[in-house]
Formats: sequence, C-alpha cells, structure tokens
Amino acid sequence: MKFINKTVIVTGAGNGIGQGVALAYKREGANVVVADWDDSNFAALEAKGLDCLQINVQEEADIQRLLEQTIEKYGQVDILINNAGVSVFKPLFELTLDEWDRVINTNVRSVFLSTKEAAKYMKNNESGGAIVNMASTRSMMSEVNSEAYAASKGGIVSLTHALALSLADYHITVNCISPGWIVTNEKTELREVDHHQHPSRRVGTVADIAKACLYLTDPENNFVNGENITVDGGMTKKMIYEE
Repeated sequence: MKFINKTVIVTGAGNGIGQGVALAYKREGANVVVADWDDSNFAALEAKGLDCLQINVQEEADIQRLLEQTIEKYGQVDILINNAGVSVFKPLFELTLDEWDRVINTNVRSVFLSTKEAAKYMKNNESGGAIVNMASTRSMMSEVNSEAYAASKGGIVSLTHALALSLADYHITVNCISPGWIVTNEKTELREVDHHQHPSRRVGTVADIAKACLYLTDPENNFVNGENITVDGGMTKKMIYEE
C-alpha cells in the first residue's frame, strides 16, 4: 500500500534493469512513467498500464518535457529512478572523445538534469520525495578498457551524496545502487562457475535491484540517505589471488 497513488519516473526503462524496476512499482500500485530513447518495447509496457515517453536523457529540454507531462497527468512526482546508462569498453588509445562524452553525458549529466528538474516539483510535496541513482560496482573496482564507464559510475556515487545534502531541507532523500553481475536477458546461458564464484552462490537478477529500489524509496526508510547500496552477491568483498 505504500506506493499506491505515488508517481514514479524511471529513466532507461525500456528494457533491462529499468524495465524490471518500473514493473515492480506498477505491481505495488504506483503510477509509473517510463522514459527511454529506445521505444521498441513501449507498446508492451503501455499494455501493462505504464506511461511511456521517448526522450534523450542528455538533453535538458527533453527532461523538462518529461517532468511537465508527468505533472500534467498525475499532479506530482514522488520517486525518480535515474537508471539510464550506456557503456563503451575499448582500449584507451582507441577511445574517442565523442565516445567518452556520450558515456559521461548519458550516465552522469542525465542524473544531474533529471534530479534538478524532478526536485523542483518534489520540494512542493508534503512528504518530499525519493531519488535513486543507478551506479555500478565498477565505481569501486575496474576491468581493463573501462575508463569512461568507471568514471561515469564513480561520478554518480559522488553526485549522489552531494545531492542528498543539497536537497535535505526539502525532505528529498537521494541514494544510489551499485549492481554487480545482473542478468537482464532470460536467454542468457550461465555456467555453474558463474553462480558459484559469488558468495551468495548465484548471479543477480533484475528483481534484486527492483527490491533495493523499493526499499530505498519506502517512506519509512528516510533515515537511509546519501548511501551507495552494493547489490552484487558479495563479489566486491571477495579477495582474489592467482593460484
């Protein structure tokens, strides 16, 4: 009952983690607005009762349009899930400035723009609001050829605690989630070793991230603020040495 009549915006929710999160809030009774550049799944999502809007999260005008149309239909926005993101993994000396900018602008700039615009409306809510940003365990550890992605996710973690302080007077909480290995495609073939290497003995699912979003945006959990919640089956706590 906690999310009935609440209005939730989820960016990058046309598929993958974002879609799973959006559907989770819908099952909880919330009004859900899906924002994505990829509209290929919009018809299916609209059939399930979600509102869908095609936007470019890098563009301020598109973000403003997203908030204006949400307010026009529902009167308020209570929860924002900044999930939109892209990645480019290629050798450092081959990574172009345009590719770098695309990752940073999609992953970090979008969080700044969406939060800024959503908070303008949330601050007028009697109960404030809740914002969750999607980071990654790559903000804490890296693989080769991941400079742009790692930088963007590290930026999201830092931006999260800065926003939590700046929006505190308006009773708006801001947290982030750092997913580890999350399977977003049911057709993905996994080996036993894929599961067993995790201390939790399984690879993560979209439902794991959706549950974390529901927890962080539960009105009764407003003492959790400015945090980065790692959801990775314990992998970032595992010391690995070559044998």
